Amino acid sequence: MSTLRSFYKPNKLALFAAMSAAMVITSGCQSMKSANATNQPSTTIQGQNPEQPKKLESFNITGKIGVTTAASDTTGAQGGSAFYAWGQQNDRFAIELIGALGIGKTNIEYNGQSATLVSEKTGTLNAADPETLLKKATGWQAPISQMPYWISGRPAPSDSAPQLDAQNRLISSVNGEWRASFSYKGNDKLPNKISAVQSQGNKVVMTIDHQK
Repeated sequence: MSTLRSFYKPNKLALFAAMSAAMVITSGCQSMKSANATNQPSTTIQGQNPEQPKKLESFNITGKIGVTTAASDTTGAQGGSAFYAWGQQNDRFAIELIGALGIGKTNIEYNGQSATLVSEKTGTLNAADPETLLKKATGWQAPISQMPYWISGRPAPSDSAPQLDAQNRLISSVNGEWRASFSYKGNDKLPNKISAVQSQGNKVVMTIDHQK
């Protein structure tokens, strides 16, 4: 067991709660969408703002992640989803996935320098960064390195064109080929949903429940 695991032990009750909550979110996605639209002011502010929340140095979150790949000349768009529990401490993180995008129960760890993935189907895989590792194991693409900033409700350092709402909350940001949009519950400062779309057609949707 790595030193990373010592600070994060997946809470199975929390993960089960996330699965139940995500099912409710999925079944009620239309009402959730309209509620977010009502709560979110239409006026946006271009650029960063000192009143934005600071990046969370540590957090524990659960939820559901869905991934859709772009259609190709030979295949149509494909999708998969998984329930997750994510523990973060500074630049290190551990993610546990259940129903993981076609490769079974999966654990991903990043120690700030290299990433490791272990699943029932692939065994142990290693890569320099989590994005390369996920694509190597599943064929899916996701902006994992930017997520700790986005989960904190602020742009990643390499982001461009961030837009804020009237409450100084991040509502959209661009990172390379990825454009992310953010939804909030009521007046919360941290997003409860992140949707990221790549110019090539890949898409990631992530619901977020912060554990106390």
